[in-house]
Amino acid sequence: MFGISPLGWLHTLGSLPAIPLALWMLARHGRILPRSGAGVAWFIFMAIGGLTVFLIAKQPVSIGIAVVTLVLLVAGYTVGRVSALGRAARYLETIFLSLTVFLLLVPTVNETLTRVPNGNPIAKGPDSPILLGALGTLIVLLVVGLTAQILHLRRSGNNFSAVPR
Repeated sequence: MFGISPLGWLHTLGSLPAIPLALWMLARHGRILPRSGAGVAWFIFMAIGGLTVFLIAKQPVSIGIAVVTLVLLVAGYTVGRVSALGRAARYLETIFLSLTVFLLLVPTVNETLTRVPNGNPIAKGPDSPILLGALGTLIVLLVVGLTAQILHLRRSGNNFSAVPR
């Protein structure tokens, strides 16, 4: 179905829960909370998705996105614990983890629009106006979202709680 191999399904179903978890944390808390229960689950699903790309990737860009995503994921989960960075740690954590959400959504949108519905996909190829529009919308959402997160961090005195109360 959809031309997806069994390993492709492992990758898809293994990483799919990361999307609603990320959207929920962003809507509820304004950012990914790495040390919350949802944040830990999100990390696991992101890691599954990022690591399984190496088993299914057919294009070098896919491997590049996976490497960058995994580096940002690990950096995002560790930078908040580096006390020498002071307030910058929370900003970097927020930026790194938001970028991983963006890097998850780019191939998700691309694959969905070029595969669904099965046999007659919405986007006929990489130059499809609807695909380019959707990817452009993701870029706008990234810029607006990061700006809002940074402004919120500044206004709150960098007092985002590490774990939701």
